[in-house]
Amino acid sequence: MDYENLMLGYRFGSQVAFSEPPQTPLGSMGNLLSRSIGSSLEFMEHRDYVAGDDIRRIDWNSYARSDRLAVKLFREEVNPHVDLLLDVSKSMSLSKTAKAAATFALAGFFSSAAAESKFSFRVYVTDDGCRVLERSHLAPQEWDGFDLAALTSPADAIEQLPPTWKPHGIRVVVSDLLFPVDPVTFVSQIVGDSAVTIFVQILAEADTEPPEHGNLRLVDSETAEQLELYIDAISRERYKKNLARHLENYNIATKKYGAFMTTLIAENFIKNGRIDDLIQMELIKFK
Repeated sequence: MDYENLMLGYRFGSQVAFSEPPQTPLGSMGNLLSRSIGSSLEFMEHRDYVAGDDIRRIDWNSYARSDRLAVKLFREEVNPHVDLLLDVSKSMSLSKTAKAAATFALAGFFSSAAAESKFSFRVYVTDDGCRVLERSHLAPQEWDGFDLAALTSPADAIEQLPPTWKPHGIRVVVSDLLFPVDPVTFVSQIVGDSAVTIFVQILAEADTEPPEHGNLRLVDSETAEQLELYIDAISRERYKKNLARHLENYNIATKKYGAFMTTLIAENFIKNGRIDDLIQMELIKFK
């Protein structure tokens, strides 16, 4: 557990707050209100009375005007909530890069932004299915420990044990998104009934810029499988084109389901602690 970078991210996040989810308009009670029916004090609409309805919700004034029994429906009060799905696979701790540091810092960043927004917060880590990180509703220094050492990808973790997302909340995924899965399938499994879903792809400089030339031994961080390659200008360009195509597929998938995506370079985030794309998208805001 890298508490130093976790708290570094927490300090970064103290400068911002989440914007109110667009699908949950601000209600008169001071809480955000969902589009579902509930028991808050904001009137939503009428519908005809049916046997079994609570008679306390009958609108007798409406009955006097129309001679029809109707019940009042109200919006449900909800406390805004952020669920963070954190990729803790070995690929997030790429050797000799800032990727691990940035992963921990982003966890702290979103925890702090939720606290500044007065939103509840919870972390899922992808090391044994999607496991709730105990005490993650508290400040990061109180969290149970975790490492970036899982041998399964987030896609596999969701298949094994999906998160119990809070409906109508904000969902944030922090991952390099470099595991084999159909982006459309993966994105659709996460978006579901959320108010907002944000995919934050974290890449190291080494992920985006392969070596210039020479022999290279690749080691799969999750399977330890090794592959000997010779890098030349052609293979380097092929890698960059494949990466660009992979990112474009994720951009297409997130747009299809109304989600948002941004890609961060780990080394840059550790230096400046900013996620300018989310500011421009008005998903987070400076306090």
